[in-house]
Amino acid sequence: MQLQTARVKKYLLAAALLSSLPALGQERGTLNPKPLPPIANPNDPDLPAKDLFGRKTAPADIAARTIGFYSRGCLAGGQALSVDGDAWQVMRLSRNRNWGHPELVAFLESLAREARGRKIWPGLLVGDLSQPRGGPMLTGHASHQIGLDADIWLTPMPDERLSRAQREELSATNVVRANGLDVDPAKWTQQHMSLIRLAAQDRRVERVFVNPAIKQAICREAKGDRAWLNKVRPFYGHNYHFHIRLACPASEASCRAQDAIPPGDGCDASLAWWFTDEALNPKPVPPEKRPKPVTLAQLPQECRAVLDAP
Repeated sequence: MQLQTARVKKYLLAAALLSSLPALGQERGTLNPKPLPPIANPNDPDLPAKDLFGRKTAPADIAARTIGFYSRGCLAGGQALSVDGDAWQVMRLSRNRNWGHPELVAFLESLAREARGRKIWPGLLVGDLSQPRGGPMLTGHASHQIGLDADIWLTPMPDERLSRAQREELSATNVVRANGLDVDPAKWTQQHMSLIRLAAQDRRVERVFVNPAIKQAICREAKGDRAWLNKVRPFYGHNYHFHIRLACPASEASCRAQDAIPPGDGCDASLAWWFTDEALNPKPVPPEKRPKPVTLAQLPQECRAVLDAP
């Protein structure tokens, strides 16, 4: 019971924090990104780590390695996902968040090609992965810090190559009804479910985060083998995109794994809670009760070397 109560409190806090952010799938980028001003005192121990990692525009020139936890860590030797592939296109290029661990980049390339080759999905529109050196972001995410998270738009890739302006200004597709109680039948398709299933069935994938209404639709519509539903987890937002999280690479002890997923397909009372008034209309959290930004000292010690690396 204590564990469940703690989990609910975490979800409600996340809802309060996310409610103050624009939907990431529709937040526009810019054609003329401007460099951030230099930090007056980068050695200030109270300086948020996001201010340091958010100013790194290139990866650390050291061996690729995930360091820490998905929401508290960094990335060494980040690799860029090419902005144009035969079965994918990267969106919001001005964010410079198309960096990941090499295993994530390889996974996304193979997922895009397999989905297209099997005629499940015409190609991926890829949102945020990580910053060049991972770490906390200035805007938009609590996770995506170690190069193993990626957002995939719920919009199929068009036949033509999108222009830079289109990549910055187009909105992703919202497939959830305005009241949050179900998917929008005019937007949600079996192709969406097939793509999510393809991702979840991959052994490298740890979790797939979707809007609770999407999870509900999958629970209702999935036929045959339902074992993959276990990986598909409901969470706030995610009505414009779904979030893929890879498991820690087997050979990297510096990566901290997430707790095991509870058994079952997740289509039980735990899903029903997401449609209660408590979940749909969380009370605002006063500013004084919101968590303070993480500092560099609160990240794994190796992250300082990642920041200092050439």
